[in-house]
Amino acid sequence: MLKRKLGLFQATVLNMIDMVGIGPFVTMPLVIAYIGGMYLYAWLAGALLCMVDAMIWSELGAAYPMAGGSYQFLREGYGKEKTAGRLMSFLYVWQTIIQAPLVAASAAIGFAGYFAYLFHGSLATWQVKLVSASVIVLITILLYRKIESIGKIGVLLWAGVIATMGWIIFGGIQHGNFTASISSVLENTSLNTLLSFGFGQACVKTIYSYLGYYNVCHLGGEITNPQKNIPKSMFISVVGIAILYLLMNLSITGVFSWQDLQHIQLDKEYAKINDPLLMQYVSSTGSQCVEKYMVSVYIEKLYGSTAAVVATIMILWVALASLFAVLLGYSRVPYAAAVNGDFFIIFARLHPTKNFPYVSLLILSGIALIFSLLFRMSEVISGILAMRIIVQFIGQAIGLVMIRRRKQTIDLPYKMPLYPLPVMLAILMWLFIFYATGSAVIGMFLTVAGSGIAVFFLKKRWEAKKESATKTNA
Repeated sequence: MLKRKLGLFQATVLNMIDMVGIGPFVTMPLVIAYIGGMYLYAWLAGALLCMVDAMIWSELGAAYPMAGGSYQFLREGYGKEKTAGRLMSFLYVWQTIIQAPLVAASAAIGFAGYFAYLFHGSLATWQVKLVSASVIVLITILLYRKIESIGKIGVLLWAGVIATMGWIIFGGIQHGNFTASISSVLENTSLNTLLSFGFGQACVKTIYSYLGYYNVCHLGGEITNPQKNIPKSMFISVVGIAILYLLMNLSITGVFSWQDLQHIQLDKEYAKINDPLLMQYVSSTGSQCVEKYMVSVYIEKLYGSTAAVVATIMILWVALASLFAVLLGYSRVPYAAAVNGDFFIIFARLHPTKNFPYVSLLILSGIALIFSLLFRMSEVISGILAMRIIVQFIGQAIGLVMIRRRKQTIDLPYKMPLYPLPVMLAILMWLFIFYATGSAVIGMFLTVAGSGIAVFFLKKRWEAKKESATKTNA
């Protein structure tokens, strides 16, 4: 059985290092490419959605503080003894086997992209792939230990995350122009842009950078005083990271104009770039300097190439921290389902001396390693979101409504304000984001969900035959 050893501070730390991976550093220029001077609204919209959604997670996490997070919530919401409950929880675990390694792969791919800055972008493709695969192996080794040790490692990694973000923001305050950045955003406000498909695409990128605020729910069985600490850790994480992201965006666009960053993304507009350092990178690497190591170039502009190398190493530390939290949290999901007999029994194994689900960890890490070799960063971001939205985010929002109807508010340690408005708002916003991921990615979700439904009913049929055969033999 898992032990409750993680307090509020460690739970919040693990949430935050999951959220601040490589995401905000590689998605910032992509957001600007989609909506130009309104980039800040996409980050605010992402924070709003996550804050509203955290209310749903808080009710469920406080009521059912067990390993597995959404697996447990869907099981309870749709009825753990009913086919609907078993199907929804199975689908979530099934997609976790794919989307969790995708999340880990995206962190490893982003790590490898920034790592290339240390070699002036001269690494061959196979070398970059080798780096991304090696990172996953390293994190798996770090996670192969007791939860008490993991909490301490998490705090150490978190310190590096805060130091990195702090340096980026301080540089903008010291050398940039915050006022000009804010004025530019206000001057470029357009209602039509806010309602556009492009804004939805930008929000896909920002929400990807916020994901992880619910990591504490996957670790529910290892959190002390979960009824209070689970909601608190999520709200602290969302507010804290939102502030850091907004300040980081204002810092960078106070040094490099958003117009220059947008022109870099548009091949035919390179000539419009005014900053000489950006132009120097563009002439040698094209838009890759923005997509792969924007923050490194930003620090180089402020403090020189040596400082940029140090900043790049710190960003690599941040990416490692995120990958650490991702594999830690998601390794508990198949384990929890297997323990209850709702998933393949091999995932239920705990390490004999270190007491953690080592088989689940090793399988997810192995798939992540393969994905890191096969995919590119741009291919995984939308896929990660699309596979979660319907079954996990919208599915458990509806599940919460079903729980409330059955139990009213009895046995709910945390109750969201203004219910059911936050639930309705979350569902509408998630549907908009799902549409914005695009038809190809939606097709990916349908394929995964369809295969999961097929496997569920095949598994159910096999179990029924096995039970019938047992009764006959008896």
